[in-house]
Amino acid sequence: MTPKWRELADRLAAQIRSGELSPGQQLPHIRDLVDAGEGSKSTVHAAYKALEAEGLVTSSRGHGTVVREQTPLKRLGIARYDKAKWRDGDEVAFIADRVASGRAYRRNEQTQTVSRVTASPLVAEKLGVEPDSDVYARARLVKEGEQPTHTLTSYYRPEHVEGTRLVDPTPGPAGKGGGYKVLYDAGYEIDHMKEALFARVPTAEETKLLQLPAGEPVMELHRTTYTADGTVVEFAIGVHAASRFAWEYDFKVPDSAQSKGDDA
Repeated sequence: MTPKWRELADRLAAQIRSGELSPGQQLPHIRDLVDAGEGSKSTVHAAYKALEAEGLVTSSRGHGTVVREQTPLKRLGIARYDKAKWRDGDEVAFIADRVASGRAYRRNEQTQTVSRVTASPLVAEKLGVEPDSDVYARARLVKEGEQPTHTLTSYYRPEHVEGTRLVDPTPGPAGKGGGYKVLYDAGYEIDHMKEALFARVPTAEETKLLQLPAGEPVMELHRTTYTADGTVVEFAIGVHAASRFAWEYDFKVPDSAQSKGDDA
């Protein structure tokens, strides 16, 4: 015999998958379902926990239980850094992802804090500075509506960003064109970058900040950004909710043998 909590969970799951309950919509409070005869408080709570474990809803203090967005955002590869987007326009990277996904956005969905900190061994190595040097950390939390999607903290050498908008803690991107436009205007035009990705278990703090359902991993991104002469002008660490992004890359396939032949 199917437990009552499972029957309730299955019924709500069907409403979510059919679109009757839409992404971002809050499910009824547990007390309201109890009063409607859907079962005891423990029955409804168990149903909601099952939906959360199945990745259909998120639950957090102050927000209740909310239907999750089921279609992940496209997280573009090379295309998100197209210079024409930020140098000539105002399409910073997270906005480029939203545009490619056909999803709405507001610039204030990116918040930030800026501080001068002591470089960790990893940050010092990537930026090419002495261990324990002072660097600027620009930490952002990006949301889609009320749902956090990822964090991103960029580290900079002080001599590259001192006095620029990159050290201004005002919420949102660092002015028109964002951080890369600021570096461009300061004489540090980005030329190439290296990204590394790996999956891991989130910390308790990340689970709370990103409002992750039980058991969801995160994707950690390490991005190193260079000028044409090889100067590192940014090292960034991103932590992304794994189910909220689909990572997409479109690139020309290299032929190193042909390149060697051309150089001969």
